[in-house]
Amino acid sequence: MSPGKDTTATSPPPGCPMHKAQDPAPLPKPPPSCPMHRKEDGNTLNPDNNIPNLAQSPLPDQEIPLPTERVISSIPRAKSEDDSKWEYPSPQQFYNALRRKGWETPETAIETMVDIHNWMNEEAWAEVMKWEKEHSDTCCDPKLLRFQGRPQELSPKARIMSFFGAPKPFDRHDWIIDRCGKEVRYVIDYYGGQDDVANDVPVFHLDVRPALDSVESAMDRLKFGVREAFARFKSEPQATSSKTA
Repeated sequence: MSPGKDTTATSPPPGCPMHKAQDPAPLPKPPPSCPMHRKEDGNTLNPDNNIPNLAQSPLPDQEIPLPTERVISSIPRAKSEDDSKWEYPSPQQFYNALRRKGWETPETAIETMVDIHNWMNEEAWAEVMKWEKEHSDTCCDPKLLRFQGRPQELSPKARIMSFFGAPKPFDRHDWIIDRCGKEVRYVIDYYGGQDDVANDVPVFHLDVRPALDSVESAMDRLKFGVREAFARFKSEPQATSSKTA
C-alpha cells in the first residue's frame, strides 16, 4: 500500500504461528486497548515508551508456564550508539499486564496475541518507512525515538470519520521518529476488520500518517493525497475499457 492510502488491510503472513495447525479454539480478540501502555499503581513509567517495568514472574494461579524471552524487533532505536532495536514484551509480561488490568484471557492464547501485537507494530513501522522515503535525501536512517499509547483519545481524523458512521479504532499510538536529529510525530489508528474465516486469522486495518502539527507534515499528506487521487483517476479508464471489451 502506498503511504497516501488511509488504511492498510493486513492479515498475518504465512510464516506466522497462527497459520500452523492447532486445536480449534476461539480466535483471541485484541483487548480494548494495548495493556502495555497503562500506568501501574506505584510504578514509574519509562518516558521512552510510556510503559512501567514489567514483571517476568508467573502469577500464583497461573496454570501453564509462559515464555519469558523477548523478541527483538526490526525497528531501530534512537538514543543508542549502536544499531540496537526495540524489544517486544515477552508473553509472560504481556499476560501479567492483562491480568493486572482485569482482562481475563486464556493462557493458551497469550503467545498468539503477542504474535499479533508484534506483527502489527512491524507493519506500522513499514508504513512509517514509506512516508520517510520522501525525506531520504536528508535522512536515510530514521529511528523510533519514543512512543505512547493513547487508546482513550480519538485522533482528529478518527473522530471526524466516526461522525459519518465509520467505526472507531480500538487503539491509537503516537510514534515520535528521530529523522536525523529532527523529531516527527506519527499517528497510528488500529482498526479491527472482518476475520478471514477461510484462513482462520483476524484482519486489522492500520491508518498510519504524519501528524498535522507542522507545515512539512501537512505538505507530505497533501502530496500523497494528490498522488493517490491521480493514480485512481488514471486507473479508472483502464478498468472501464477492460469491462467494455
